[in-house]
Amino acid sequence: MCIQDAEQVGQEIENMDISNNSSSNSSSSNGSGVRASWPLHCDLLHTQKENCDKESSFISSTDQLTTGNSFPLERICEDQKMSTTFIPALRSGEWSDIGERPHMEDTSVCISDLAKKYGYELLNEKSVSFYGVFDGHGGKGAAHFVREHLPRVIVEDADFPLELEKVVTRSFIETDAAFLKSCSIESALSSGTTALTAMIFGRSLLVANAGDCRAVLSRRGAAVELSKDHRPCCTKERMRVESLGGYVDDGYLNGQLGVTRALGDWHLEGMKEMEGRGGPLSAEPELKLVTLTNEDEFLIIGSDGIWDVFSSQNAVDFSRRRLQEHNDLKLCCKEIVEEAMKRGATDNLTVVMVSFHLEPPPRVIVRRAKVQRSISAEGLQNLKCLLEG
Repeated sequence: MCIQDAEQVGQEIENMDISNNSSSNSSSSNGSGVRASWPLHCDLLHTQKENCDKESSFISSTDQLTTGNSFPLERICEDQKMSTTFIPALRSGEWSDIGERPHMEDTSVCISDLAKKYGYELLNEKSVSFYGVFDGHGGKGAAHFVREHLPRVIVEDADFPLELEKVVTRSFIETDAAFLKSCSIESALSSGTTALTAMIFGRSLLVANAGDCRAVLSRRGAAVELSKDHRPCCTKERMRVESLGGYVDDGYLNGQLGVTRALGDWHLEGMKEMEGRGGPLSAEPELKLVTLTNEDEFLIIGSDGIWDVFSSQNAVDFSRRRLQEHNDLKLCCKEIVEEAMKRGATDNLTVVMVSFHLEPPPRVIVRRAKVQRSISAEGLQNLKCLLEG
């Protein structure tokens, strides 16, 4: 693994020729809405790897790189030989169920070509895929608003797709502000939503999370968590909340919310501020950038109702068995949701899966810890939050 300096990356981007006889401003567009070609992040990552130490492909530790916002981007360089020869073959599926709740407030999205979806064409470059799960609370207004507007805001950003990390962070915040304006016009929309998105461009996977949805990567059968649940029980989140004038009461942010990051919730007093440092409830996502290799099998994105009854490894094990039987991603998502309900899940349930191979996962033996444990998935997650801070 290696850590890349953000300024160095930015300088190299500026020095690269975007296309023949084109200006260096890759975000410019012509009258037809066609943007100049751009270098994929993954290709740039690989040019930076010459000085990286060769390590195992399994993620054992992660260093951090700040991207100019208040939360660091985790950037992971994998073994060059494994990553440069791998070309992901993307497939996706999704499934949702209301569960035992009176209203359905979850929603999701799968877009195979983000730019094309909104009328842009990236010349001579591969598509950018976009996947997301949005878990609403206090109504479905915020979740549906973010699902419909966030992808468009990302594409219409002047720096898309050259600086996706900055674009995604900026777009979460801009979409949150746009929802405030929408609520001022139609107060019935007042609500909130957590949001977790995954964007795949070439061999690079960028995960952005604000809330307690979770993204888990299956790497040769081992679960690799690509997001952290933003809950008041986590020490780092509690410290951030308290530094912004908020507090945690009985495990809830300001005694009202079970998450510390979300879009919306502008109607809740003391949660957010337009000016200054902002309120204790943040819409700014945490990011993680991963270079995919041949060992990466699929990605699971689920709302918190899934993780109340599945541990990350358990979800990977369950999914691998089902995919080995039928290799149908949508059916696998349906089976995960149905299994969650059998296990007593009471929340809305939503799952999105993205596979990086056309064939089903191979049969492998994953080494397990010999220590026996008897604790619920939810209890294990809460304990993990306290230990990790």
